[in-house]
Amino acid sequence: MRGWGGVSVPADERLGEDLAALTDGAVLTRGLGRSYGDASLPPPSARWVAGSKLADRLLEFDPTTGVLRAEAGLSLETMCRVFLRRGWFTPVSPGTWFVTLGGMVASDIHGKNHHVDGTIGKHVLSLKMRVASGDVVTCSRTEHPDLFFATLGGMGLTGHILEVTLRLARIPSRWIWRQSHQMRDFDELITGLERSAEWPQTVCWIDTLATGASFGRGVLMRGRWAEATEAPPNLPKPPFQPTVPFDAPAWTLNDLTIKAFNLLYYHKQIWPRVQGIVSPRSWFAPLDVINEWRRAYGAPGFTQHQCVIPREAGTAAVRAFCDILARRGGSGFLCVIKDCGPEGEGTLSFPRPGMSVALDLPMRSDTQDLVDQLNAFVIEVGGRIYLTKDALSRPEHVRVMEGERLERFLAVRRAWDPELKIRSALSVRLFGDPP
Repeated sequence: MRGWGGVSVPADERLGEDLAALTDGAVLTRGLGRSYGDASLPPPSARWVAGSKLADRLLEFDPTTGVLRAEAGLSLETMCRVFLRRGWFTPVSPGTWFVTLGGMVASDIHGKNHHVDGTIGKHVLSLKMRVASGDVVTCSRTEHPDLFFATLGGMGLTGHILEVTLRLARIPSRWIWRQSHQMRDFDELITGLERSAEWPQTVCWIDTLATGASFGRGVLMRGRWAEATEAPPNLPKPPFQPTVPFDAPAWTLNDLTIKAFNLLYYHKQIWPRVQGIVSPRSWFAPLDVINEWRRAYGAPGFTQHQCVIPREAGTAAVRAFCDILARRGGSGFLCVIKDCGPEGEGTLSFPRPGMSVALDLPMRSDTQDLVDQLNAFVIEVGGRIYLTKDALSRPEHVRVMEGERLERFLAVRRAWDPELKIRSALSVRLFGDPP
């Protein structure tokens, strides 16, 4: 069993449609395994986890309010396919649709619209869970609120999520109106992002290997749901989805090839500014059109580092973070910056007001040292990292970043699971759980 980035353990996944029964004795529930590190992997002493992807039924939907109740194994891809044609959409979408509803809650996922709509937890009304005692409980903002808030972003460590009730968002059409702007350097890119706050969805791709006058150049993308008068009446066609058939040889991934990719990506649009209608999938989850794209990083795999730089640290701190990457030359093909709004309700929810920087890091001999350096900088400016993307952070770094939030989370977790029956490879690595 392996995480998306390549971390693997000698364990099995047991699948079944009755998740309440399947989780009896399970140390962890796993969705589609898209967490980059070890969050969805069991600790060394466990040999199996409960797989939720067959427990994927739509249980109830109110077309007047958009309230949906579904099993935790429902994939976001299925949810979008079913509801997009009906004029509804997930209120928050991450960068892939190959995730389950339970996994979205456990990570308290955020998207391009965080500065406007917050994390998915903001839109979750209640959760049905099997806790460590074996009891099945319902939790919400008024019923067992300690468990509810600890589960939002709790990395699956507070109990097995069985069902999720959330409110979908009504949309005016089935298409996205997008603008894409080439930005010549870091200052122009960040200024453009800051001035785009009125747009409901924003994101920047940044070339972390560009130097000199081109340092920090990138592409600013802004989007909104197209109005019915702007959009084609038909549904977007399913995209052609090629597959990376095998792990790329190690020699194909180096600073030269990454610089070449970044150059091509920056100049892929003919004009400095383009706009028009695009499909929701190409906008929210562009990498999904390439199956097994992780193989481009070769057999050693990759990890991702995502942090949020607080608003009070200023854009100079974001620039300094990107400067570390430029000097180290350690980035992969993907580095994106997003604007973050208010802190989420979840006890360990990742975003807070500021700017999020997410980047792929190929697994090399110096990757651990680079992650240590990045985390030291994040601590210095008062930021934090996204545990769903993490594979290499050290427990002492996470304890400093999270501080009192982590203590509150661990206290709630202990109250519901005194023997720490529910745990993961991540909780062993970061929280000192029994292996």
